[in-house]
Amino acid sequence: MKTISAFLLSLFILCAPAFAQQGPDELVRSVTEEVMNIVRSDKDIQSGNTQKTITLIEQKILPHFNFTHMTALALGRDWAKASPEQQKKLSAEFQTLLVNTYSNALAAYRNQTINYKPFRMAASQTDALVRTEVRQPGGNPVQLDYRLEKEGNAWKVYDVIVGGISLVTNYRDTFAQEVRNGGVDGLIRSLSAKNKQIAANRRG
Repeated sequence: MKTISAFLLSLFILCAPAFAQQGPDELVRSVTEEVMNIVRSDKDIQSGNTQKTITLIEQKILPHFNFTHMTALALGRDWAKASPEQQKKLSAEFQTLLVNTYSNALAAYRNQTINYKPFRMAASQTDALVRTEVRQPGGNPVQLDYRLEKEGNAWKVYDVIVGGISLVTNYRDTFAQEVRNGGVDGLIRSLSAKNKQIAANRRG
């Protein structure tokens, strides 16, 4: 859960289209400071306004993540078993799962500071690792790294690594078991059911 909560923080670190043409390290650094200030001052988010948080994710954050690539990595070899339509459904359900499950976690992030590690990248490079460290009062620092790929002039995140644990590989065993039990359609049904249950609990 610590890994996933930190993932949600990472979503909010990368949320402004105005920075899309910056280098990957500049994108992380520039947007982090702006967004963390917004989070600290937004009483609705701090008090757990889930719908406001979800709306913010959908409007500002999702364009900076490649959920298709993330889902493919999470499925591993099973991705090739899915038809294009199934791949589309899997990506949509996985995206919804991440957004719905962890939208409330943002309220916990108020007094963190971010330490940006040295970054080097060749001009021709289209894949990058940006390393940061989240420091929080009374707790140990959390290593938070981003894997980004260049799509046109924009950099997009396709994996988040928290404390050495990859987000996408964190789901791989569970997804593989679902595919073994019920095939690709079984995994889609399972993800859909989880998303519906989360939504029902939120209305609750």
